[in-house]
Amino acid sequence: VTFYLAFNLKMQSKVNIILRRVANRAFGLTIRPQNLGFVASGVRTFADDASLKKTVLYDFHVKHGGKMVPFAGWSMPIQYKDSIMESTQFCRSDSSLFDVSHMCGLSLRGKDAIKFIEGLVVGDIAGLKDGTGTLTLFTNEQGGIIDDSIVTKVTAEHLYVVINAGCRDKDLAHINKHLSEKRAAGYDVSIELHDDRSLLALQGPAASEVLGSILDADKKSVLETFYFGQMRTLSLAGSECWVTRTGYTGEDGFEISVPHAHTLALAEALVSNPRVRLAGLGPRDSLRLEAGLCLYGNDIDETTSPVEAGLLWTVGKRRRELFDFLGGDKVKAAIAEGASKKRVGLVVLSGAPARQHSKLLSEDGKVEIGEVTSGGYSPCMKKNIAMGYVPKALEKAGTKLKVNVRGKISDVEVAKMPFVPSGYYRPPAPKK
Repeated sequence: VTFYLAFNLKMQSKVNIILRRVANRAFGLTIRPQNLGFVASGVRTFADDASLKKTVLYDFHVKHGGKMVPFAGWSMPIQYKDSIMESTQFCRSDSSLFDVSHMCGLSLRGKDAIKFIEGLVVGDIAGLKDGTGTLTLFTNEQGGIIDDSIVTKVTAEHLYVVINAGCRDKDLAHINKHLSEKRAAGYDVSIELHDDRSLLALQGPAASEVLGSILDADKKSVLETFYFGQMRTLSLAGSECWVTRTGYTGEDGFEISVPHAHTLALAEALVSNPRVRLAGLGPRDSLRLEAGLCLYGNDIDETTSPVEAGLLWTVGKRRRELFDFLGGDKVKAAIAEGASKKRVGLVVLSGAPARQHSKLLSEDGKVEIGEVTSGGYSPCMKKNIAMGYVPKALEKAGTKLKVNVRGKISDVEVAKMPFVPSGYYRPPAPKK
């Protein structure tokens, strides 16, 4: 028995190390062996951390071979039985189902809900049509990015907001601080957390076909005019779900908010379709990198301005007239002065993948000019790609640079993003 336990611990330790390396290399997560709770389907390690939160689908993930790792305080699948490369490619050709229930959904309600949120974010929320959402940014007093978020205008008095799991605590503290101040000043606005609901992301070119397969026959046609950024309430797997046509892979897809009691039934209904595979954090990061999308904490943070990050498009045209959001004066000044550095796409022309914090150098390799914020191998391009910040004078696609990857100097080239074409389902272009 002693020999068996010792052998088992040794093997688990090796698997933990491998998984940690996969996670770190896939998307720059800092994963420590003492925090790894599950390493394979049905295998529980002695390092199981009871403090990690679990989604409603935790047992479902383990049953299907999910390799669970700690992420933003949650135990989440990094991958399943297929490789991260295979999973990424399958999402681009068919569709993948991601459990993103660790993210925080909330509603703001009241006559002043829009006025309130527009004091904190850069987007033109008032200008949205009912049932339409947009990516926007919460900014601080210095014009830095507190978080990126999707805000959907359900009605003029109801907003649905989804914030990042890793930013939940600071975002809620920020929102509630300003909510208390505004309510004391007479604002009619309240907040409701949707911690009784799960969030599933069905992503890929087959997503609409798959979702249509579990809709009632007389409801299938709704998907034809259900476009990117829009939200609908649909009956799925016996439950009323809030469905938004959006995602973070660059593909067509849906994010589905479903009550906890119906989450398992919905997940099982979706994965029963042969054009759907479960996917974890590993392929999700590869997909968003190929799509040129920012990962908060890597590519943007509270010291980054929307101008530097190439996210000026999120600042609505109407909002640029007054800049009446937190840090608006700083953003206005940054626009007028121009950013000294810009976020760019990079293709590594030789050598190993350039990971976060790899130093970018001038073409002759003598001067440090920036650093990589996200990077890895692109399963779809079959190249090493990255994002990073360089001086504005070097942001043009085709610019040749060098990168220092663990002491080895490699050639890189600035590239346009997204790296792969987007597949968002948009309305047909108007006829001329």
